[in-house]
Amino acid sequence: MKASVVDLRYKMRDVLEALDKREKVTLLYHGKVKGVIIPVNATENMPVAAHPFFGMTKKRKKSVEKTMDDLRGARF
Repeated sequence: MKASVVDLRYKMRDVLEALDKREKVTLLYHGKVKGVIIPVNATENMPVAAHPFFGMTKKRKKSVEKTMDDLRGARF
């Protein structure tokens, strides 16, 4: 669903119904996309293979622990 800022003000019920149907709502301002509202439960039932992190380091030979330490960075 696409909704303008005015729709958020005057047609919030329609926006909430779209979110209940697990639809993404694209927020438009002056006809340009400003953001996307994603339903809360949209990512909970995502298969692991569909997650963006899955297979990211397939060609690397580092361990999972070393990869996570590199991503997290220094503690202090």
